[in-house]
Amino acid sequence: MIIGVAKEIKTDEYRVALTPAGARELTGAGHRVLIEEGAGVGSSIPDADYVANGATIVASADEVWAESDLLLKVKEPVAAEFARLGARQDQVLFTYLHLAASRECTDALVAAKNVAIAYETVRLRDNSLPLLTPMSEVAGRMAPLMGAHHLMRPGGGHGTLIAGVPGVAPATVTVIGAGVSGLAAATMAVGLHANVKILDRNLERLRQVDIHFDGRVETIASSTLAIEEACLASDIVIGAVLVVGAKAPKLVSNELVARMREGSVLVDISVDQGGCFEATRPTTHSNPTFEVNGSIFYCVANMPGAVPATSTRSLSNATLPYVLELARHGWREAVLADDALAEGVNVVKGNVTYGPVAESLGLEYTPLRSLI
Repeated sequence: MIIGVAKEIKTDEYRVALTPAGARELTGAGHRVLIEEGAGVGSSIPDADYVANGATIVASADEVWAESDLLLKVKEPVAAEFARLGARQDQVLFTYLHLAASRECTDALVAAKNVAIAYETVRLRDNSLPLLTPMSEVAGRMAPLMGAHHLMRPGGGHGTLIAGVPGVAPATVTVIGAGVSGLAAATMAVGLHANVKILDRNLERLRQVDIHFDGRVETIASSTLAIEEACLASDIVIGAVLVVGAKAPKLVSNELVARMREGSVLVDISVDQGGCFEATRPTTHSNPTFEVNGSIFYCVANMPGAVPATSTRSLSNATLPYVLELARHGWREAVLADDALAEGVNVVKGNVTYGPVAESLGLEYTPLRSLI
């Protein structure tokens, strides 16, 4: 099979979908790997490293898209790439898609009549998300760091040091959602010596969090009132809510933000899925924040893209086993053999095959099994 790796062109995106180690595994298995020239530079991976491990460097993005049976990316196709989606109708695209938050991208994939498999909806029987987890961990650990930076006066905040000092209290950090990214955010915030609260609707999950932190984090059963009280008492609020494949619920209203302390910071890790704050809109690393009712919103839609040397390798470690199966068997056989990978299939030959995406966008849903 021909596996292509396209250079990411989304603003401030420096990750790449495959490492030289991954190229070695694929070429060693008899496949051909095409890497767009310069695709790995943002992750400090020169073209020569790919060549040394069996890959072929291709000069243009159009050539990579046109020749690849399996096209690997990190982020969803952007408008400038939509025309390339139809380069060949038997192509499989494997990347993060977040379609529930993007009707435009969904329409483009449906029109292309290819197969689109989303990293973020590949789900194991225990409901874990093996291809979302690595980037959730990165984004979660970044969130308190970004919050701490913007809480300082030069960052637009009210000038509080997250860790405090002897005689002066640390900042209070509230994390909404105790999933992978929420737990990672709480871990980093505790490490920064903040006063940390975490909310979730799952009481068993909160018990696990309490044990994990040995009581150092305040666990709160989530409700409208609990979120309101926690936000009003907080300097930094981190939204880490996930409904797999669907839009995130809006949990923090603009009216509530208006009652928070001026110069507070809100970091929305859920922005890829539409965000869990009412005012959330995607931002970039070059222009990461905006102000709402006196508070600073950080809503960068590709947070791990800022640390590509770490996140590229973490992501490739997780995706490579699935890439190898897709390359070895083809998408149909691979999906039939692996229920987790089947959960990742969002679009097939013009049909939306992932229920939450169809529901979120008001589109017709076609069961995957009826197509394979």
